[in-house]
Amino acid sequence: MRRVGKQCYLPANLLLLKLIHKHPEIKITFSISGSALKQLEVFAPAVLESFQMLAATGNVEFLSETYYHSLAFLNSPDEFQTQVRMHVNKIKKLFGVTPTVFRNTELIYNDEIGRLAEQFGFKGIITDGIGRILHHRSPNHLYQHADTDMKILLRNFRLSDDIAFRFTRKDWKEWPLTPKKYVAWLTSFPRKEKMITLSMDYETFGEHQKKDSGIFKFLESTLIKIAKSREIKMITPSEAIQLLVPAGCIHAPESISWADEERDLSPWLGNDMQQDAFDTLSHMEFPLKRIGNRALLNTWRYLQTSDHFYYMSTKKGEDGSIHNYFSPYPTPYQAFMNYMNVLSDLALKIEQHRNLPAKEISYHGMPSILSVN
Repeated sequence: MRRVGKQCYLPANLLLLKLIHKHPEIKITFSISGSALKQLEVFAPAVLESFQMLAATGNVEFLSETYYHSLAFLNSPDEFQTQVRMHVNKIKKLFGVTPTVFRNTELIYNDEIGRLAEQFGFKGIITDGIGRILHHRSPNHLYQHADTDMKILLRNFRLSDDIAFRFTRKDWKEWPLTPKKYVAWLTSFPRKEKMITLSMDYETFGEHQKKDSGIFKFLESTLIKIAKSREIKMITPSEAIQLLVPAGCIHAPESISWADEERDLSPWLGNDMQQDAFDTLSHMEFPLKRIGNRALLNTWRYLQTSDHFYYMSTKKGEDGSIHNYFSPYPTPYQAFMNYMNVLSDLALKIEQHRNLPAKEISYHGMPSILSVN
């Protein structure tokens, strides 16, 4: 956290602060999990303070998500709602604002998630603008849920990934990417396409794309060019919902995400190890909530963070390379065994607290203790 704070969060935040003061036309939106905010409080308070300074400008919107950046929506609507409520309260406490737009973990979305988000009180939700939900339509519009008033903003993944993934790729036909070229792309869309949603990992700036790549200079010059442009205007998601009329409805019966080529749930649940780990974790919900021990419940919720399952992916090719880049483990199998060891330890603590019979916690055929050398 301290390393990424030094390389990315702090310099990027200070750059945005400087730019917003000089160019109040600039608008930025952040989605920060509760887990990350807690780490900032403990390990990098100066970074948290810089986010609070950005919030004070009035030009920055904060989205809501699950507090633990989890997949809770898959198996427990009650836990899903609890974590969303926890995150809303954290945002209100730290930044003095109440989020009105929701961004689920890894932009995972389906029709049911849209319905739940409306029930939670949100006005809009952001997901990825992929072909199988657009059906040859453009992602550059505001859309609406088929059955509710929930507004849907779709990430333009090509333009977003041009910065996040292709900025330093010298084999890319558009390399080098310059601010002039990028802004020209933004202004080249037909005027009927009202909105372009750009979204990427914040670590793009300084962590994934290092400072010496020129990424900060690119960010600064691009934002200044957009701020001075007469053809385009920066707005926040909540402003988009107020200003724009939906161009149609989006129907997503199956879950989509912004990860890997499939853009589905396979980055986290695509193999037997991932599914076994997730199912074992899920079966702990009832006994844990019956015990009511806050520390154990908090541990269980941290273990829901989607990254744990991401590290267990056995995908090959470019997707596999990206998984390996982010993982702290030498192999996905070691990630799995380490995780199951932790779950076994948590299971023992659950039994000790209430002397629950072991049969109440299902291991799906896994031994209760796994050793890793």
